[in-house]
Amino acid sequence: MSEGQTVSDIELRHGDLTVRVSPRGAAVTAATFRGIPFLVAAGGPDGAMANFAMVPFGNRVEGNSMSFAGRDYAFQPNTSDPLYRHGDGWLGLWQVEDCSSEYAQFVFSRAADRVSPYAYLTRQEVRVAGDALILALSLENRGEAALPFGLGQHPFFVRTPKTRLTIAADRYWSERPDHLPDVPAPVPDYFDFRSEKLLPQRWMNNAFEGWNGRAAIAWPDLGFQAALEADGALDRFMLYMPVDRNDFFCLEPMSHLPNGHHLPDFGGLMPLAPGEILAGSVTILMAALPAQSEGR
Repeated sequence: MSEGQTVSDIELRHGDLTVRVSPRGAAVTAATFRGIPFLVAAGGPDGAMANFAMVPFGNRVEGNSMSFAGRDYAFQPNTSDPLYRHGDGWLGLWQVEDCSSEYAQFVFSRAADRVSPYAYLTRQEVRVAGDALILALSLENRGEAALPFGLGQHPFFVRTPKTRLTIAADRYWSERPDHLPDVPAPVPDYFDFRSEKLLPQRWMNNAFEGWNGRAAIAWPDLGFQAALEADGALDRFMLYMPVDRNDFFCLEPMSHLPNGHHLPDFGGLMPLAPGEILAGSVTILMAALPAQSEGR
């Protein structure tokens, strides 16, 4: 299958869940629970992605450059953003290795070039089981030298006026004007979701650390809720809430901080020798809210 060919979504169904996935980026393009969307298409190159995998790491690289093990490496912008962003997987055409009515497994490989020095093989399985959407991602260094790798998921959750979030973190990073993390600090009250809280009506594009991998989202006006669980490799997250749209927000489980190449200890990026593998999974379990909580 070549880059120019038309690709069709694969529909997965189980119980009250219906999920569509595309070989473009191995992306979820739609996800509904009892016929109502809980992920919305708002991301990707043409705004058609409701979730995409971030490989070989997520977010931006300051100066489109990095140094590792005594060598300097350069990147080129891969979108209209001046900085290389979110890796390559979301922009690539993945091969379908296997699929059924309940799962699809994709594979994507990349050689190093002038855009990125990373060579790797990555797999993603998208599965529906019970009322859960499971995203399992792995990444193998196929290059000739060790490099710092990371991975993450970038879901676009539906946002309604009554959407409430519960998620705990030890600290957060403020944001610089170039959308890179600035300095770590205690979580401010308006971004503190340890107790269930309405989403703030303000710009948010911040990284958080010290996370146990669990979160809860409630949509009283839609009558359902989600319990999100990320495995141990994904111990950080981003929260993104734009001000020009109020129909979605992003809660992005990640194995590292944005711009980790320029942070102490590489911000959680994992040095992988050739042939070594990094993996992580995210489960989004949907459930109906109790009748008294539905706000109807």
